[in-house]
Amino acid sequence: MNRTKLQGNAAMLVASIIFGANIPISKNLMPYWMSPWAVSYSRFAFGAIMFWLVSMFMPRTKIHKKDMLTLFVGSLLGVGINQTAFIYGLQQTAPTDASIVVTTMPIMAMMIAFFILREPITLKKAGGVFLGLTGVLSIILSASYNSGGKGASVIGDLFCMLSCLSYAFFLVVTRNISKKYNGVTIMKWMFLFSSIVTFPLGFYDLVSARIFVSGDKTAWGSYLYLLVGATFLTYLLIPEAQKRIRPTTIGMYNYVQPLVASIIAISLGQDSFSWIKPIAAILIFLGVYMVTTSKSREDVELESKAATPRHETQSIE
Repeated sequence: MNRTKLQGNAAMLVASIIFGANIPISKNLMPYWMSPWAVSYSRFAFGAIMFWLVSMFMPRTKIHKKDMLTLFVGSLLGVGINQTAFIYGLQQTAPTDASIVVTTMPIMAMMIAFFILREPITLKKAGGVFLGLTGVLSIILSASYNSGGKGASVIGDLFCMLSCLSYAFFLVVTRNISKKYNGVTIMKWMFLFSSIVTFPLGFYDLVSARIFVSGDKTAWGSYLYLLVGATFLTYLLIPEAQKRIRPTTIGMYNYVQPLVASIIAISLGQDSFSWIKPIAAILIFLGVYMVTTSKSREDVELESKAATPRHETQSIE
């Protein structure tokens, strides 16, 4: 492994560990210290401030007008809806369940790419989707059984799935602009748009949050970790990783999050071990692996061209 790939893998590993630990840490903030809306808006506002500050020390990048609309839609999908739905879902369900459900994002991205980008559905991809959905359904049905029919965990899992679906749409919608602009430029606009759009809903919850009238060190430690680590640092690392390693390699690091989240959640008493969770995780991991390693439309087209015999053309005098 050369130095460039090593840097990319290291950046993605650190980001994945931070994201995984953030799941039980954020769970610790809600609902006593902060509401889901307050947690989400904290990330939007803090991310916007930090990325705009960082951009001041970088070469200025001009955004084309037609790309601004894409950035706006991308901000709602990849930041606004994605983070809010996940935080709300996390409040309702177990940290381990949430961390496992979010690993289905590559499968959802593949299905969206099939309908929008006309990516082919191979037998391998179909098998991956089947395994992944089987794993997710196992978690949801298990949550319904363990909740005694109250349905809170099921609702939480569904919101986590909505978060994945939103981010999958984001990956497809912003596919072209991600190649045109650097990560800081994209993030500063996306976080700014999200903080403006959600201001009426999130600002009041944020300023009235109980954490700001308390000196609880544990709560403040969790809050700072959420902002600095899981919001700013991770969104700096991921674009750097994208420049150095393949998307399929990046997708594999999704598997780190459930491992980190479940270890911390169980040790903190937020969750309990059950055999259905590792079995469901294995099904989802296998499904994602099959989807991310299957052939894309470009691969199929290249193979088709390679298989087509070349016809020599002769000019007629």
